[in-house]
Amino acid sequence: MASAITGSGLWVPEASISNEELVTSHQRTVALWNARHAAEIEAGRAEARDASTDAWIVRASGIRSRYVVEKSGVLDPERLRPHLPRRGEHELGIQAEIGVAAAREALARAGRSGADVDAVLVACSNLQRPYPAVAIEVQHALGARGFAYDLNVACSSATFGIQAAADAIAAGHARCALVLSPELTSGHNNFALREFHFIFGDACTAVLLEPTASARAGAFEVLSTRLQTRFSNNIRNDFGFLNPCEDEARAPEELLFRQNGRQVFREVCPLVSEQILEHLKDEGLAPGELKRLWLHQANLGMNELIARTVLGREPKPGEAPVILDEFANTSSAGSVIAFHRYHDDLAPGDLGVLCSFGAGYSIGSVLVRRLG
Repeated sequence: MASAITGSGLWVPEASISNEELVTSHQRTVALWNARHAAEIEAGRAEARDASTDAWIVRASGIRSRYVVEKSGVLDPERLRPHLPRRGEHELGIQAEIGVAAAREALARAGRSGADVDAVLVACSNLQRPYPAVAIEVQHALGARGFAYDLNVACSSATFGIQAAADAIAAGHARCALVLSPELTSGHNNFALREFHFIFGDACTAVLLEPTASARAGAFEVLSTRLQTRFSNNIRNDFGFLNPCEDEARAPEELLFRQNGRQVFREVCPLVSEQILEHLKDEGLAPGELKRLWLHQANLGMNELIARTVLGREPKPGEAPVILDEFANTSSAGSVIAFHRYHDDLAPGDLGVLCSFGAGYSIGSVLVRRLG
């Protein structure tokens, strides 16, 4: 049974941090670190850290601002992470709360209610606890039926979740599936280091999938999906439940996001471009038929190179929309934010591709066509 994306939703935090604000905080952070480690630096046992600038951030990434769930803690050089009041077991968790907010918009756009949903998938790069699943908590809050579970494929979680939802509909296991990506990336980012501090922002997306036969006009039929993984350590985070069991303590940097950015750029861009081109070919479609590329929002240079390689030319304005200048990298939510913001202008029959890529390496592509 074919499926279609019938609604999308987006939750955005109220707080935003500009590059200028982040740079001011980072300069203070670096000054404190260098002062505290002056003896080691003098003795050659440590290197002095460099502070960033707005111009450097924009040149390196195209990012100009980011939304965060809480601002003061992120900008505090003595903390560098958001302040989050602890919630009791009988209170709605923060990821469930933002997931419900994004879900309600997707449901409203599709003309559905929580009672219509019979599958909830929370697909994101970081989950606040192992169990009970955040998805089951959302299911309960929405009054949804059926089943729910969490999944994590880092920055590709949303597209992997869309395939899982489409597969559930095709197999008859669900008739209304919700895929949520509550990305609170400010909790895993290393705001102390120049090469990482600017990368991430917080957001939550939702997409609702239903059988194409019952989809409303203007929905996007899922023509096919493709997933790929290849092991790489170039993007890594070693935070986990076994950390307290290890005989030797890890360096703090190992328990946060880290990457070899240049290597990721060189290795991932060709893989992503090749996957999209092969995906189109296998479906009997040509790159020239694509009207829109909703790409993972990690780095402007990566997106421009991938779009140029897939299309065989410079993309026209709007063909590969960018939202990372406002949102920064929101992990798996990025490509869905681009879809949510930039799809209303497409005509019936227009073809597009959602594509995510990230740690793993993991790549997911979803070919969609707008219904009349």
